[in-house]
Amino acid sequence: MSIEGKVIIVTGGTSGIGEGCSKHFAEVGAKVVIASNQVDKGQEMEAELRAEGLEVNFVEVDVRDEASVKQLVDKTVELHGRLDALHSNAGAWRQGRVTDFTMQDWDTMMGVNVLGNLWLAKHAIPAMEQSGSGVIIITTSVAAFIGFPEHAVYCASKGALDSMIRALANDHAGAVRILGICPGTIDTPMLAATCAGWDTPKEELYAEVAQKIPVRRLGRPLDVAKAAAFLISEDASYINGTSLVMDGGTLGLPPW
Repeated sequence: MSIEGKVIIVTGGTSGIGEGCSKHFAEVGAKVVIASNQVDKGQEMEAELRAEGLEVNFVEVDVRDEASVKQLVDKTVELHGRLDALHSNAGAWRQGRVTDFTMQDWDTMMGVNVLGNLWLAKHAIPAMEQSGSGVIIITTSVAAFIGFPEHAVYCASKGALDSMIRALANDHAGAVRILGICPGTIDTPMLAATCAGWDTPKEELYAEVAQKIPVRRLGRPLDVAKAAAFLISEDASYINGTSLVMDGGTLGLPPW
């Protein structure tokens, strides 16, 4: 189940799930390119992980911009001579009913969550095909399957990714495996943002939610990172065109 020596880009790599994946991949021996629009945090992570003797580089990227994405892939190949895997974690979240949403909400969520993944696939896949093989993992969400209240546009963006994964896997069969990871309730800054405006403290909300999850805890970025590392490894070479749900069992709960 080793990913040692593999060249992996992690977008959204400075926060939440992406940060956890960047660190875990590097700790188990991968050559990690941390990609994000959070420049200060990215440079800080690069310095911190290099001081530990790990092979990491930070590259600034705006996944909504094709030129920026191409530059990221080109820089990775320049640094390491190839690209073995991409873990796409960059994501945008907005809450609100469809009666309240704006074009800015649409452009932000669809631009980052959907268009960003199209640009990444467009430029990462040729680099992987040139190397002979590769793996793309897209972090989606159980929001692709659940109608979360006041999340119509966000759910639509994640549903689009679930379909995109299957189509890309067919288009590039035999060369690049395309997979999704669908997290449920993961302890990240994005989850914390959903608690804003509640009278109940975040810690109490988390404890209440944890008791409703069959495994009786929230997920951690490291949970996702370990699963992603397996999917990138050769041990997962027969897994393709599908998404791994990581929700602690909540999709299986009855509605009462």
